[in-house]
Amino acid sequence: MDEEYDVIVLGTGLKECILSGLLSVDGLKVLHMDKNDYYGGESTSLNLNQLWKHFKGSDKPPEHLGPSREFNVDMVPKFMMANGALVRVLIHTDVTKYLNFKVVDGSFVYNKGKIYKVPATDVEALKSPLMGLFEKRRARKFFIYVQDFEEDDPKSHEGLDLHKVTARELISKYGLEDDTIDFIGHALALYIDDKYLDEPAIDFVKRMKLYAESLARFNGGSPYIYPLYGLGELPQAFARLSAVYGGTYMLNKPQCKVEFDGSGKAIGVSSEGETAKCKKVVCDPSYLPDKVKKVGKVARAVCIMSHPIPDTNDSHSAQVILPQKQLGRKSDMYLFCCSYAHNVASKGKYIAFVTAEAETDKPEEELKPGIDLLGPVDEIFYDTFDRYVPTNNYELDNCFISTSYDATTHFESTVKDVLAMYSKITGKALDLSVDLSAASAATDQQ
Repeated sequence: MDEEYDVIVLGTGLKECILSGLLSVDGLKVLHMDKNDYYGGESTSLNLNQLWKHFKGSDKPPEHLGPSREFNVDMVPKFMMANGALVRVLIHTDVTKYLNFKVVDGSFVYNKGKIYKVPATDVEALKSPLMGLFEKRRARKFFIYVQDFEEDDPKSHEGLDLHKVTARELISKYGLEDDTIDFIGHALALYIDDKYLDEPAIDFVKRMKLYAESLARFNGGSPYIYPLYGLGELPQAFARLSAVYGGTYMLNKPQCKVEFDGSGKAIGVSSEGETAKCKKVVCDPSYLPDKVKKVGKVARAVCIMSHPIPDTNDSHSAQVILPQKQLGRKSDMYLFCCSYAHNVASKGKYIAFVTAEAETDKPEEELKPGIDLLGPVDEIFYDTFDRYVPTNNYELDNCFISTSYDATTHFESTVKDVLAMYSKITGKALDLSVDLSAASAATDQQ
């Protein structure tokens, strides 16, 4: 281990693995270490025995749930937008050859006590029971504007400079009702609160276009894809990739300690009496607790069920977004469901997650609006985990620390952090212009 590396990455969470892969592909010499004896860190994937041990302290789940090894329960489950930045990153690194994706069956939104399919095009807007007759027409006009909008074609802008006009001003031009704005902003553009309304509308329109283009890509019921066997496949795929480029992975390295020189710059990592030197350290918050601060926590419920979420058209896999306003909360709540069709549970079983940014200390009560939508559950576990952000100046200490995972059930915010970290580490932006057809996904119904 006593060698010098360009970068040492600590932790095998999704963010760390993606960065390790990107840096390896760039030709940097990377050492990747984890204090745990398993991949994934916070975002690991557990079989049934491990799940029981994690939540109940024993590894004896009831036999009627099926064989332990048939379960791959992601602790931070997130769907990928088919044309989104994460899929582009996976293609850029060619890691897609190690993964099999399947389209997620449904994308839904909660409105006035009911679950509805998210309408994403002008045609769907006209059919959607979410809106009354006149509102459908107004929404259709707005969707057509978004579909026709091209940043480099001023004719499609209808005289609006979206770098100056706010999202609120753009929406008011079409006279849309609050409930419509709610589902468009939160379930289509995937904002986690309403701050976007007073920001330039360009990002809002681009997010809506990404959703519609991702939806059209595989002609599935949603714009999302998810790997067979769950996200636990991703860190392992990146480990393989890193090895191809000469990177080194070491699991089960206890007491990984970042070493600093007299000026406070990271110069290496020591473990078990050996020190590996490096120019830069990349890690999750647990490795440098004195360089991060707590900014919140996520409440989650993990459920095992024998049926899909009711009112989701029997979807084997689905996301339901419960916008904050519908619940009188400060932030959205998310339902995630996946099943044996994605090889994450035994035959006939479904895994559902209810997640939200914790606003109280009582997850059981706080998550109840989401739990109530699931119908009968076979097993349910609750927990919370803290969210941290880095407080250090990476230019002074050469430490690049990821932020903790948020409550969202899609990857958009996670990959934003990865791309920002990549730019800080390398001093350049990642080129994401790739051939999207390099990642295919099955849509077959099992």
